[in-house]
Amino acid sequence: MPLSEHEQRMLEQMERALYAEDPKFATALEGSGLRVYTRRRVYQAVAGFLVGIALLMAGMVAKQIWVSVVGFLVMLGCAVLAVTGWRKVGKPGEAAAAAPPSGSGTRRQGRAKRSMMNRIEDRWQRRRDEQQ
Repeated sequence: MPLSEHEQRMLEQMERALYAEDPKFATALEGSGLRVYTRRRVYQAVAGFLVGIALLMAGMVAKQIWVSVVGFLVMLGCAVLAVTGWRKVGKPGEAAAAAPPSGSGTRRQGRAKRSMMNRIEDRWQRRRDEQQ
């Protein structure tokens, strides 16, 4: 069950306060496990890309088209994994610098990255709150 807008705001405020009071402790609690997993996945994708290059070249040397095609597909798949994995790797403290609550007038870069559906849902929620 997702958190309500008020609960999300409260959680963001608590995270900011924790980072302001003790950034070293907050960084230790942040949970680098996902970051390490994602970074490892990116490295594996790079290694797979190199294997794909080797298959592509081996297929060309052996004049086996299907080996070259498999090598190209491996390269393509690993490139997609590497790019999507690299985007997910965050820096320490990045979660605390999330977009501001919807009530504030400041616009940050993080707010522009939100999806269209999230913005529509926020507008709908504001309209419902104003009517009550």
